[in-house]
Amino acid sequence: MPLDPALRCSTVPLSNGLQIPVLGLGTSHAGGYSHDAIVYALTECGVRHIDTAKRYGCEEKLGQAVKESGIPRSELWLTNKLWPEEYGYTAAKKACLDSCSRMGVEYFDLYLMHWPDSLRPGCSNREVRAETWRALEELYKEGVCRSIGVSNFLIPHLEQLQEDCSVVPHVNQVEYHPFQQPNKLIDYCRHKGIVFEGYSPLAKGQVLSNPTVLQIAGKYKRTPAQICIRWSIQNGVVTIPKSTKKTRIQENCQAFGFQLEEADMLALGELHDGRHVSWDPTNVE
Repeated sequence: MPLDPALRCSTVPLSNGLQIPVLGLGTSHAGGYSHDAIVYALTECGVRHIDTAKRYGCEEKLGQAVKESGIPRSELWLTNKLWPEEYGYTAAKKACLDSCSRMGVEYFDLYLMHWPDSLRPGCSNREVRAETWRALEELYKEGVCRSIGVSNFLIPHLEQLQEDCSVVPHVNQVEYHPFQQPNKLIDYCRHKGIVFEGYSPLAKGQVLSNPTVLQIAGKYKRTPAQICIRWSIQNGVVTIPKSTKKTRIQENCQAFGFQLEEADMLALGELHDGRHVSWDPTNVE
């Protein structure tokens, strides 16, 4: 199957006018990084959006892969995340600059607070989040971060942040797949001009054997993974599947060039059962 040129030009606008590619490649810790796969995705599949985090421990390797690809920095969208251990005004600014240094870049296209809990016993999560966000606002104004956002934040966390700070997050990155559809959160984000980005679009593989997904995949002569990624993109969600396998990356990038019918979109929408395959921030104050 030929690579679809639509991958490179399919973007979602942020509130500050930037365009984030609607499909990206995620990385993770515990074996979630492959140098060869990153280079392949960039050079052979047309991927221009890479998502990582300091916590994943692959910043230096990723920076080397990006350099090896030969893709100009201006054509790439690089997202990084700040782990709670480095929350706080001074620590956050230093952590971001250190991450830039490790990756060999002068700026990030998107920089996220990774988790709403400060992980500091006896501290107010709200106060720590606000202090940290003010650091990200300064990094944004300085151009070190072209956009800033949060990850795993729910409506109460977002409401508090907007009361305490001045820049509304450009992005909220949250678990999203047919089994986990936080539609109230999505509606809230869109009402506030916050782009909703979904990770784990394949529910860590759990959705690939679902009978409804398999039936729809057969109808379109596509793979279950392509159906789920297409469903996510068609719902307007920026989507970042992870893989370290070249064949899987190529497969995931073929989520364009076809359109799911409304009945199939609805059928997939009915698969929500509330399960999480990653962290659940529900009880974080």
